[in-house]
Amino acid sequence: MRKFLRRFASNEAGAVTVDWVVLTAAVVALTGIVAYATRNSAADLLGTVGTAVEEEASIFD
Repeated sequence: MRKFLRRFASNEAGAVTVDWVVLTAAVVALTGIVAYATRNSAADLLGTVGTAVEEEASIFD
């Protein structure tokens, strides 16, 4: 049993896959956090730009 446990503990097969899964999950989580944090600011900015465009377009009416 000890031999099996030593061999199991020293086996590194799949370790790179686990690293990539953790790294990918971290990138996805950070992307979600940034998107959530900037959502309201982006909506406000789009509203301001839309208002400015409408005011400039009214000149041509």
